Amino acid sequence: MPQKALLSVSDKTGIVEFAQGLKKNGFEIISSGGTASVLREAGLEVTEVSEVTDFPEILDGRVKTLHPKIHGGLLFQANKHQKDIEEHALPQLDILVVNLYPFQEITKEEHDIKDAIESIDIGGVALLRAAAKNHERVTVICDPYKYEDILDELNEYDDISERTKKELAVEAFGHTAEYDKTIYNYFQDKFVGNKFPEFYHISGKKVQELRYGENPNQDAAFYRTEKTRESSVLKAEKHHGKSLSYNNILDLEAAMDIVKEFDEPTVAAIKHTNPTGVASKDNLAEAYRLAYECDPMSIYGGIIGSNRAITIEMAKEMNEIFIEACIAPGYEEEAIDILKNSKNIRIMELPDWNPKKEGVEYVKVAEGLLVQERNQQKFKRGELEIKSERKPTEEELDAMEFAWKVVKHVKSNSIIFTRKDHTVGIGAGQMSRVDAVKIARMKSRSETQGCTMASDAFFPFRDAIDEAAKANVESVIQPGGSIRDDEVIEAVNEYEMSMAFTGQRVFKH
Repeated sequence: MPQKALLSVSDKTGIVEFAQGLKKNGFEIISSGGTASVLREAGLEVTEVSEVTDFPEILDGRVKTLHPKIHGGLLFQANKHQKDIEEHALPQLDILVVNLYPFQEITKEEHDIKDAIESIDIGGVALLRAAAKNHERVTVICDPYKYEDILDELNEYDDISERTKKELAVEAFGHTAEYDKTIYNYFQDKFVGNKFPEFYHISGKKVQELRYGENPNQDAAFYRTEKTRESSVLKAEKHHGKSLSYNNILDLEAAMDIVKEFDEPTVAAIKHTNPTGVASKDNLAEAYRLAYECDPMSIYGGIIGSNRAITIEMAKEMNEIFIEACIAPGYEEEAIDILKNSKNIRIMELPDWNPKKEGVEYVKVAEGLLVQERNQQKFKRGELEIKSERKPTEEELDAMEFAWKVVKHVKSNSIIFTRKDHTVGIGAGQMSRVDAVKIARMKSRSETQGCTMASDAFFPFRDAIDEAAKANVESVIQPGGSIRDDEVIEAVNEYEMSMAFTGQRVFKH
């Protein structure tokens, strides 16, 4: 008796060639609907599912393979179910090839919700689960890229190995799990709209394995968890350099998060996810120079991000030190060739630049998952509360705006000193806020007279203002909300500084 393969696919890629290969290995092909038509057009003999079940497709194709003979033919175990096999004339289905209606592709663009409902695959999911459950006997295939490997194994061994069947079953269960997750998330959003539903499902498809994680003793991989219109590392094209490391990916993401804040041409230099310098200038090379000068020691071996195409002039300046990677919406002609002179730099390009931030962010903790909205807070000059006796000048307000866009991306506790368009000193990740002020002052390589100081959270004591005065800081922006705000305001007035409250902190852990 010839072996039988049931083929029912939405994605027809390679299905004709695979069916031809199965035929050469003595398989009888069973199929239905569009798959059967494609195979017949290619000259292949196909047995219709309805001929096996003696039951037609019904409900406009909603029911095709949902039949006891089909599922019995997949699920029976020869050593246990011989009586049922004989009594009901169950076909022995040895290979199942199914991939599902592309629900995600249909729903990611403008569509009618009825189309989304009709694109939910029922029979295909049931077939995959049945075959995967009975993987000891049945080979289940849901990925067209596996066809060639399966044919090679059949041609060489006249059989499919136990190991291959197990791996394919795991892949099928993963395929249906991802499919169900996508449907759940879609209808949870459409019908319920709960930002944080009772069940939060995430999954990812592996993009690549990494050499290691944060440290060489940690294995790591990079997964895509969702598709958005936003520019991301996953969308970047690599023009040059070694594969990205775990730390490179985190730093590239941090660089993009900062430059997405700005409409003006902006450059951010990153080290260990913190900025070493940020600057906005019409001349991108000048912006890079100012970002570099904020902390020329720490930028060595760092990451550079830009929200404009990197110019030849900027590329020449970057080549003067060791940069791990750079990412930008594009590169001027010859800029890439200039950067390639540094053989180790990873050159990443995002041609379809979209700075709009989408989705949520999450962090794994032991036995749990923290999920939150992304920090979309925007600076609104009209909502500032001026708390000092001296009102800020227009230039100080410009500096406050620039500073607030940057400080939200510096690990807490964070303090930064800025001018109206570039950072001067950055104090990041300190347990004490006054220590962060001291570090920002210490890091400042240029004159700090007249700088603006930004703090990601309120000042618990006046000591940070006293320290800032030693650096000749003249304006302050902070959330406010301390029980000692009056003491802080008093200190600001003593030094004739201006100070504004935003009313909202911007912690980053």
